[in-house]
Amino acid sequence: MDIMDFIRRTSVSEFARYLDHTLLKPGATYKDLEKAIEDTRRYGFATLVVSPFMLKKAAEIAGGNIRLATVVGFPLGTVLTETKVFEVVRAAEVGAKEIDMVMNIQAFKSRDYGIVYKDIAGVVKTAKENGIEVVKVIIETGLLTEEEKIKATQLVIEGGADYVKTSTGFIAGGATLHDVSLLYKVGSNKIKVKAAGGIRHAIDAIAMIIAGASRIGTSTANKIIEEYITLKQSI
Repeated sequence: MDIMDFIRRTSVSEFARYLDHTLLKPGATYKDLEKAIEDTRRYGFATLVVSPFMLKKAAEIAGGNIRLATVVGFPLGTVLTETKVFEVVRAAEVGAKEIDMVMNIQAFKSRDYGIVYKDIAGVVKTAKENGIEVVKVIIETGLLTEEEKIKATQLVIEGGADYVKTSTGFIAGGATLHDVSLLYKVGSNKIKVKAAGGIRHAIDAIAMIIAGASRIGTSTANKIIEEYITLKQSI
């Protein structure tokens, strides 16, 4: 399928469900949160991803009308597994239905794969036991070699997560079509792929989806969906 075929076949509401609208920049305010909630509600994005600190406020403002997600071990992934597990429990208590956790990159780079697996599996187990429905694991592809990307994806699968995610968007660049295609191939229908980091336009998001991404993480989902509406109207 090419980009034009995708646009013809995919409605605006269907496209919106590919997008995780994110509000994770350090300087985000409650006013920014209110707008992000309104945009998520208006367009029907898959989730609104906010910081753990903003999660309770988001739940209060949204009133259960949107699907909320938060991050765990973000953005470096190097906190202890016990800390990640605590973050998961608190996120579930506040109402998060999805979490995006960061793999322990230091352990991975040290080839301590047992620790990486236990970290992921521990978070996944706690999440599922506490009503969180989707766990995504960020492997930070910009820091990894080709072989490491493959190994990391295999560990995410073994750990029981639902998605392997390319990047935090804070470190070492963002998603590339090559990486999305690679992770999708390695996943072999055992896991989904989320592309994140530097995706700011509808055409870029569509290309990532065609390459194999089931979700797109972006802080500009509102602009992307507006661009998509324009593209739909032009064909």
